[in-house]
Amino acid sequence: MKSKLFLTLAAGLFLAATAPRLAAADAGQQTTLTGTMVCGKCKLHITKQCQDVLQVEKDGKTVNYYLSMNKVAKDFHSNICQTDGEKVTVTGKVKKEGGKEMLVASKIKADE
Repeated sequence: MKSKLFLTLAAGLFLAATAPRLAAADAGQQTTLTGTMVCGKCKLHITKQCQDVLQVEKDGKTVNYYLSMNKVAKDFHSNICQTDGEKVTVTGKVKKEGGKEMLVASKIKADE
């Protein structure tokens, strides 16, 4: 009985210690997403300032990925600001921040 309790406790401690590392490793992975890039302010009216938002269809729902305005996102923004958007493929790192899906883009490619 004590050995089962000890094994259960040891397994729980192991999982508790490794889970944050696994989650951090997943968050650091590059991912590629395809969808429609629009301006969060001009098109969606959901941000106070112009910001790239990648809209991706997932399980029948639209998921908004807010792009961090790094050089890659800023350089692409003129293509989509005050338009209906553009079909793109974005490579970058996804993280959750404040209940939103954030995307730090390393590459944005317009789909033909």
